Amino acid sequence: MENVIRDIELWRLAAGYLFIILLIAFVRWRGLNREIRIIVSTARMTIQLVLVGYILTYIFEDPNPYIITFIVLFMLTFSIFNTYKQVAKPLSRKLKQIIALSMTAGSLLTLLYFNFVVIHFQPWYEPHYLIPIAGMIIGNSMTGITLGVKNLVEGIEKEKHLIEGALMLGAKPEAATKSVVNSAFDSAILPTINSMVGMGIVFLPGMMTGQILAGINPIIAIEYQIAVLLGIAGSVALTVMIFTLFGYKTFFNDRQQFINK
Repeated sequence: MENVIRDIELWRLAAGYLFIILLIAFVRWRGLNREIRIIVSTARMTIQLVLVGYILTYIFEDPNPYIITFIVLFMLTFSIFNTYKQVAKPLSRKLKQIIALSMTAGSLLTLLYFNFVVIHFQPWYEPHYLIPIAGMIIGNSMTGITLGVKNLVEGIEKEKHLIEGALMLGAKPEAATKSVVNSAFDSAILPTINSMVGMGIVFLPGMMTGQILAGINPIIAIEYQIAVLLGIAGSVALTVMIFTLFGYKTFFNDRQQFINK
């Protein structure tokens, strides 16, 4: 039996927005003052996905390595600036540079490794593979490093006096901030680990679900999903490792003195 993915009529798709209306009604009833944010988020999601759909349709019909590389780099750049925006605390120029370095190195190294070693699709710029996988790797790395940055900045601010006391007693910056850095790293990778624990039992991940809906053999879908999940875990871990190894150093000067911010 040939599996053909079912198209969703426009009116049926529009019916899905009923849940957003219910959400807006609830937060309004509870006085949470989130109506505008929900409306803007829903509108942005819809517009962005429609635009991406048309762009991908064009790219898939005529793959161009330069355009595809530009798209991946644009995704990476957007994720870096979005990380800056998500952290409520002011970030120093050095810390922003470390975030950019961590995101770039962690995401691109993982993407290249899984491209040429694990999945090994050809040509290397095949958009059906490269763009979705890059999106998942970069997106999850952004989530991980955002959590890491928030917890590092807030932790150092909260334990400033303890860190200064440890420095006065002769501790190096690495030792003085060890508990904060470890907490930041743990909080950054924990969501990825938790999602892996429930995978396949509690829920089916998006990529696997999409492939199954498209009629792909479930075993092949599982192989791809495992590969992608390992890539996501590796990317998040590598990105956050680089950040935590160098990020805390931006709070100290060349003489290893704590910089009051």
